[in-house]
Amino acid sequence: MSQGQGSAGNVLAALASLIIPGLGQLLQGRVLWAMFWLFFGCIGFLVTWLITLSLLPFGWFVVSFFSCIHAAVYSPRR
Repeated sequence: MSQGQGSAGNVLAALASLIIPGLGQLLQGRVLWAMFWLFFGCIGFLVTWLITLSLLPFGWFVVSFFSCIHAAVYSPRR
């Protein structure tokens, strides 16, 4: 069974990363990447909240989008 791009596992990981940055990487077993994306999601949240002082800091969503793409294109080495 294929575990590369477009597999069901990668689609689920991408959807999970769209909600919480790094969650998809964690589901794929990539703990360091998961911590990286979660850290930058929190930094993006904090920076955009400090700049805009709004309840909808868009930095979290931008990082989530890139984390989603990163999880979707993952192909494990064999």
